[in-house]
Amino acid sequence: MYNRKEKLIKLMFTILAFSSLLFLLGIIIVLFKESLPVFKNVNVFDFIFGKHWYPTYEPPEYGILPLIVASFWVTIGAMFVCIPLGIGSALYINELASPTQKQILKPVIEILAGIPSIVYGFFGMLIVAPFLQNLFNIPTGLCAFTASLVLGIMAIPTVTSLAEDALSFVPKSFKEASYALGANRWQTLIKVVIPASMSGISTSIILGMSRIVGETMTVLMVSGGSAIIPNSIFDPVRPMTSTIAAEMGESAVGSEHYSALFAIGLILFLITLIFNVIAEHISKKHRVKLGLNR
Repeated sequence: MYNRKEKLIKLMFTILAFSSLLFLLGIIIVLFKESLPVFKNVNVFDFIFGKHWYPTYEPPEYGILPLIVASFWVTIGAMFVCIPLGIGSALYINELASPTQKQILKPVIEILAGIPSIVYGFFGMLIVAPFLQNLFNIPTGLCAFTASLVLGIMAIPTVTSLAEDALSFVPKSFKEASYALGANRWQTLIKVVIPASMSGISTSIILGMSRIVGETMTVLMVSGGSAIIPNSIFDPVRPMTSTIAAEMGESAVGSEHYSALFAIGLILFLITLIFNVIAEHISKKHRVKLGLNR
């Protein structure tokens, strides 16, 4: 009887595991199927490296380089925010905070992770953007800098949580050996703990970057929506995700414009997939390095 139950449970979990692969395969097929028609009239090189995105012009121009550059600028700017704050928070929680402080800080960070992205968007649009506009005396606060700042804050919980997990996997014997050799807490943290957990910390950074690249609603609300190559971080921009969200409802199903938006989604999917593959590779190296691979 128990063998039957075990087989049934095993079969159920096997089906669930393979269903995830089927969903992923279905997404890939739909993206390729819907995006290929645009490449009948537009060269792939011109699509990726074209400098003008004017889908409603006659003839239309489908160059997504401004969208790629905007996504790159916003992502890099957000990483400058979330990496120091996220890694610093993880180090403090894991190594320096008292038990009482940990009980307060960890739930607060988890609450930040649970806030819907549209709430961050409203906060950025109504509070952060006017503040930055007055502070830097710029024409509009809805720009790449604002998007980077808000997205960086959004990614902090992801980076902090994963980095803190990586730090917690460092064996206590490493720290004890460092203290036995006369190192203080700061030297142990910098010379022993961080190098031993660097692979896991790198994974947290890459996954945080994936979260930033794939965010839609927040960048749609605070980036400014200008599909041009920016000259500075204070210029309005339109990343790839916000372009899809803003224009999908305006394009006719089956049209060239509709197909071009799916092609943007395909490129975005491939970028995110690469980030996740790299993160998994680094995470595996981290487990092997610490002898945690089973």
